[in-house]
Amino acid sequence: MTEKAMKGGGARSAARLGAVQALYQMEVNGETAGEVVPEFLKYRLGTEIEGDLYNEADQELFTDLTKGVELRLEEIDALVASALSDDWTLDRIESVARAILRAGTYELLARPDIPTKVIINEYVDLAKAFFEDSKPGFVNGVLDKLARITRS
Repeated sequence: MTEKAMKGGGARSAARLGAVQALYQMEVNGETAGEVVPEFLKYRLGTEIEGDLYNEADQELFTDLTKGVELRLEEIDALVASALSDDWTLDRIESVARAILRAGTYELLARPDIPTKVIINEYVDLAKAFFEDSKPGFVNGVLDKLARITRS
């Protein structure tokens, strides 16, 4: 699953992967960024877990993404929901895909230092690492729509 994402990309790509995994863990376990961020920084990012080697991550970006999504979750979810077609709701999106969209939306909103194209490409690549179906295209469409709204 994550092998493609771990072998390609550098510290920023690893930070995005870690943030998506942290956001997923937060949602599934009801944890906060304050609990999850230190765990990832100490035990996951840049380590080997169950035979998978995780690249060194940009710890500042990882922390910003994870804490930023938590702080702006209501705003982010409203934006993502507004970009969905009428027959889709945020709750209907698979939880990993939801984490990818949340992190990507946060970056579009809060990181003007990172080009829009880079953000969208990175999260589409993450979706490809997790999914072999139509979700990467779905992620691309939603983030592209949100980029036109947030970065006009």
